[in-house]
Amino acid sequence: MSHVARLYVDAPLQAGTAVSLPDGQSKYLLRVMRLTEGAQIRAFNGQDGEWTCRLSVEGKRASLVPEAKTRDQVGSADLTLLFAPIKKARTDFIVEKATELGVSVLQPVFTDYTQSHRIRPDRMHLLSIEAAEQTERMDLPTVHEGQALSKILSSWDATVPLIYCDEGGGAAPLASYVDHLAGKAAGILVGPEGGFSPNEQKTLRALDFVIPITLGPRILRAETAVVSALTLWQSVVGDWQKAPYLPET
Repeated sequence: MSHVARLYVDAPLQAGTAVSLPDGQSKYLLRVMRLTEGAQIRAFNGQDGEWTCRLSVEGKRASLVPEAKTRDQVGSADLTLLFAPIKKARTDFIVEKATELGVSVLQPVFTDYTQSHRIRPDRMHLLSIEAAEQTERMDLPTVHEGQALSKILSSWDATVPLIYCDEGGGAAPLASYVDHLAGKAAGILVGPEGGFSPNEQKTLRALDFVIPITLGPRILRAETAVVSALTLWQSVVGDWQKAPYLPET
């Protein structure tokens, strides 16, 4: 079987009920993929599972007609990524890789050394859709507006561990906290290019719900630290122990 295109749709999916696609998706299927009437498409919406759909074409507009559910809905791990925005292309990289690695919430954070306060949640949402479509993910991360670190810490649920990627030294590796983290929701906090200020470090270490961890002996770029921390979390207490979904190709 040739590769079957996979799309996220912002509409209910139920057998026989057509879903009209916006111009961008219609153009992608008809002009880029060069699909025609009756082609098979896989679709998901983050709520109703994944469906095999038949492509319906009327002029330049396309719609999908769901025919059979192929996978029941499953959610991602209850994991929030808190990250300081950096340069545009590198922030895009963080959003893409965090989606691939199963983050459920993307929370931009403004710290003392954050150099860029310009964020576009709409762009982050589109990037997360592309990453979810390509990686067989069944849902999308929730994207929040940016907030000051102090505000986030003051409203954080103290029953949820907040893993703090600490460059200051003296922190233990994440594997040391397996018993404390297993089966729980969690947050992972990664700072900007300049790291956290001394005052922020002091504040974080004073909070009972914060778990400082080390990412090794080298100083990592912010986007590298994000991928490293998420990889560690997924491999130690996340969903990497589950069998992968392998679609027919």
